[in-house]
Amino acid sequence: MPEIPEIASRASEMNRELPGKTIRSVEIVQPKCLNMSAEDFSNCVTGAVIESVTHHGKWIKMHTNRGWILINLGMGGEILLADRDHMPSKFRLVLDFEDQTCLAINFWWFGYVHFCTDQQLDAHPMLSKLGPDVLEISESEFSDLLRSRKGKLKSFLIDQSKLAGIGNVYIHDILFLARLHPNRPIPSLSDEDVHRLFQAIQDGLRPSLAKGGAFYELDIYGQKGGFLIEDIIIGYRENSPCPQCGTPILKITTGSTSSFICPTCQPE
Repeated sequence: MPEIPEIASRASEMNRELPGKTIRSVEIVQPKCLNMSAEDFSNCVTGAVIESVTHHGKWIKMHTNRGWILINLGMGGEILLADRDHMPSKFRLVLDFEDQTCLAINFWWFGYVHFCTDQQLDAHPMLSKLGPDVLEISESEFSDLLRSRKGKLKSFLIDQSKLAGIGNVYIHDILFLARLHPNRPIPSLSDEDVHRLFQAIQDGLRPSLAKGGAFYELDIYGQKGGFLIEDIIIGYRENSPCPQCGTPILKITTGSTSSFICPTCQPE
């Protein structure tokens, strides 16, 4: 599943390539990914000029002169800049531009392409429930976000309504860098713990962001991300020695997900 390094990278690439392009037509293969009928969606976006592309958490936000095209890849997929002579084998929706290029969007599971006007954006039923973007929040805002919260740390950090962008891929290294157990109760965190956690979030996400995201995701040009399995510190490295102390990495159950931890560096 793409997380903030991949989504932010795709948004940056799209913002470099798409502004100024006019949508000539739309091909919709999977109407259920839309928030309106295929006919209404086509009417809303045909003729629209793309102005900028940003992101919020795992959502890509394309601003046009008619409103917003909102993309969420769900459990995974691709967004590829192509032309009709060089199309990917699978796609769910295609935006054809007047310059003969097109944007082919594919989902593996549970993806969305929505349209809303500028006035409707704040009330969008999915985006309006998101917490602050993890790459945009300041340390003081992050500290305030944790204040008076209950529950366990990992569950909070991957809850998109609390903090948007982190999932179950990067969270293992983030918590290891912070030297915090995923089941650590939030009220037990000291100011130093919170400071260390905020820095660990940056240190756990930005190396992948700098390399265009993970190796198993494609950029809009069809190239794989540069963040390799070798770049992962402890995530998915069960029984490998901890790089700090040598203790074997454990795979544990944390709620409905699994976590990889060093039991010495991250005591419960």
